[in-house]
Amino acid sequence: MMKKLLSLTIAVLIVLVSCAPKQLVTPAAAPAPAPAKAAVSDGSEDLTIDYQVNLAGSDTDNFFHWKGNVRYMAADDNFDAVSGASALGSTHLFMMYLYDVEGKETMTSGLRGLFLYGVNGANASAADKLEATKASDGTITIQSVHRGTAYKFTTDSKGVLSLPDGKMEARKIGTPQEIESAFSSDGKATGVDYAKVWASDVQKIGADPASMYFWDGDLQFALNGDMLTAKGVLTAVKR
Repeated sequence: MMKKLLSLTIAVLIVLVSCAPKQLVTPAAAPAPAPAKAAVSDGSEDLTIDYQVNLAGSDTDNFFHWKGNVRYMAADDNFDAVSGASALGSTHLFMMYLYDVEGKETMTSGLRGLFLYGVNGANASAADKLEATKASDGTITIQSVHRGTAYKFTTDSKGVLSLPDGKMEARKIGTPQEIESAFSSDGKATGVDYAKVWASDVQKIGADPASMYFWDGDLQFALNGDMLTAKGVLTAVKR
């Protein structure tokens, strides 16, 4: 009888122990991810720019000279009055430096458009109402409208527009065929009132944050009379 009682007691104790609530163990917190390293320029001269456009309606002095880090991709280009386009094909060749291999912008397309005024002739500059002004503090503001979008580039007081974070802005104000009446007196870029354009809804533009690389460096602008120029050396910086 004592053996049976002892066996029963042991069995009860085993059940009680097995049914006792287990103590929860809090898992260790996962280590915080390391902060992403900022992309750093190595200072290499991957793209050189030398640009000039006459804002007074003449295209004989216009040019767009550039040299890139891809073999054979360079052009001392100017406007070809016979074809009505760039003499050496910068209009399409420079696309190599606007996009990465996934089609993401490495600089804003508005800046490419600004460069191309040097090879697209005076009629294109007039049709897009390309303007440049220099303020008393030395800042240069460049404005234009192309295919329904207005663009504005503003340098610092020394005339420098820095990439990738310089002051570059845009606003959609119409379609390629017609500008909204709120911004233009004639439905065209030639009738645009820039004061109304930049009064609200302005967007900062630049390289696509998801691009494989971006351009870094300074573009030195100058405005002497009606002649707008820009020179600079840019570096491709891998993200």
